[in-house]
Amino acid sequence: MYEPAKHVPNVALLWPAMLAASTSEMAALLAKQFTNLALGPEEEPVAKPKWTTPHRVALELGTVQLRDFATRPDGMPCLLCTPFALHGSALCDVAAGHSLVAALRNAGLTRLFVTDWRSASAEMRYLGIDNYLADLNVLVDEIGPPVDLIGLCQGGWMALVYAARFPGKVRKLVLAGAPVDTKAAPSALSALVDASAPAAFHEVVRLGDGLVPGRKILKVWGPASADCEDIGHLLQSEEPPGSPAMARLEASFRDWYAWTVDLPGTFFLEIVEKLYHRNEIATATFRALGTTINLAGMRAPIFLLAGRDDEVVAPPQLFAAEGLIGTPRRDIRKVTVDCRHLGLFMGKRVLGAIWPDIVQWLMTPSSLATKRQKTIGLSSAA
Repeated sequence: MYEPAKHVPNVALLWPAMLAASTSEMAALLAKQFTNLALGPEEEPVAKPKWTTPHRVALELGTVQLRDFATRPDGMPCLLCTPFALHGSALCDVAAGHSLVAALRNAGLTRLFVTDWRSASAEMRYLGIDNYLADLNVLVDEIGPPVDLIGLCQGGWMALVYAARFPGKVRKLVLAGAPVDTKAAPSALSALVDASAPAAFHEVVRLGDGLVPGRKILKVWGPASADCEDIGHLLQSEEPPGSPAMARLEASFRDWYAWTVDLPGTFFLEIVEKLYHRNEIATATFRALGTTINLAGMRAPIFLLAGRDDEVVAPPQLFAAEGLIGTPRRDIRKVTVDCRHLGLFMGKRVLGAIWPDIVQWLMTPSSLATKRQKTIGLSSAA
């Protein structure tokens, strides 16, 4: 049975208080925790984790770098939209054998690009969702549309909204562990947001001087570090505990986990309000770059990948997309795998068994594309 707080220790400790507290009490509880963190001593900076797979930076914008992992100039371009949340974008390339980038390339993708979202500076505190969607559009134009778009976690709802906003620029869409209908079922994250008054989140931004400080949020949302057993379980490692290989893997994971990004306060508050409090994507009221997004008009083939024990995004939150989009049912794939949230992107078994199938799906013509080809052929013959 799905238990939303099971694998989030700090949230699990808060759970009894959350269930008993009113919204005002919950706001006060969270505000007190964040205040204590804000008043605590400054910590030593943590080095940014290194990427595992060789590549080049193809474009640099104020909010994001476009990392180019292409092995050949031919083939359909694919953009991996990583989450801009608590941890850095290197989650998709954390270590050898636990790299989604490597899994995608080994399965046949020759033109692969990845978003690497920058940690927000004080000057970026007023940037909102539209700013990030606009820069995502610049990346797609730089690569050359149409592209196949893979969205991970919080990068998934952004990819979905982008595909609906610019349908001609996205050929196929993959969403892995992405929140679409946040009211479809509770997860640890959505339950925490639902139990909290908006004032609590505004207090976080105020204490961060307009930013959401990743290092401090990590102490509230999750443990300061993961233990060896938990790392091995998350990564589905086959290395013996205590072995030199496992020690290296643990070190790579800890380096990635310890480095966090700061979020613009405006961006953070818009996500809380629009995605979680008002559930705007599912209710067709989400506005993106001047247009109201109605998923019913979207036709792109889509692959939905969920983790059975995902503590961040409950599978129904993702699979609700099937009933919201206009894509023909024959062009929709849904898969649930036995893993937690990070296992979708880092787990060795998932990377070896599931993602090659996704690449094969990307490379196979969809029924929609076949229908278009037949139509074009008839027109040419006429």
